[in-house]
Amino acid sequence: MPLLCYIESVVKKSTGALKAKREIQPAEALPGLQARKQEFVRNTMWDAAIDLFAQNGFDETTVDEIAEAAGVSRRSFFRYFSSKDDLMAQGMVNYGAIVTSAIEACPQTFSRSDILREVVLRVAQQSAAQARTRKIMEIAAKYPAAREAQVARIAEVQEQVAQAFARRCGTAAGDKVTAHILAGLTLSILGVAFRTWFENGQQNISVTVDQILEALSGLLCEDRKRIRRGRRKPTPAAGV
Repeated sequence: MPLLCYIESVVKKSTGALKAKREIQPAEALPGLQARKQEFVRNTMWDAAIDLFAQNGFDETTVDEIAEAAGVSRRSFFRYFSSKDDLMAQGMVNYGAIVTSAIEACPQTFSRSDILREVVLRVAQQSAAQARTRKIMEIAAKYPAAREAQVARIAEVQEQVAQAFARRCGTAAGDKVTAHILAGLTLSILGVAFRTWFENGQQNISVTVDQILEALSGLLCEDRKRIRRGRRKPTPAAGV
């Protein structure tokens, strides 16, 4: 049964059941349902594509093969993605949403450094627990076109994460620098953590994250000590 037909049948059954119960639906319910349906179809195509990329190769896999594996038509594919590269970049969109959710879930009592550590650790653990993560990294490592498709969305993800930090940390409207620094640090640390975890074949990514954060803390401490020593250095007398 084609995917879109299946979804339509589920939607119709659900709508009929609700009418039978005489429940009044708000005006925004239909758009919300439509959005969930679109997200479901988009993620189904993404999952099917990743399996095909891993099995047959990114360059070798066609749009027709992805559509068939996902149970949709070629025309439906292009309603959601402009190309195979655009589909590959869907992972970055999902990644940005995961990081944003982790930021928003942090307790209000957390400092900015606490939030940074918690978000990095939570996202790393959540991503590493998914079997597809290594598969996606293998595809990106092997095929430059796949890697470039992901890189093309990094700026968009960083802006999304920066906005989440600004909301969470109450950053003043005119002070976007702090939010962007936090976003850049978070994504950079996660990038190093995933790469180290992937290349070394480690199982527990939490250990990797702790090592990276410890190394970063050591570098920052060295810089602070150097700055303090520079401030204490006496100014040479005139003519000396």
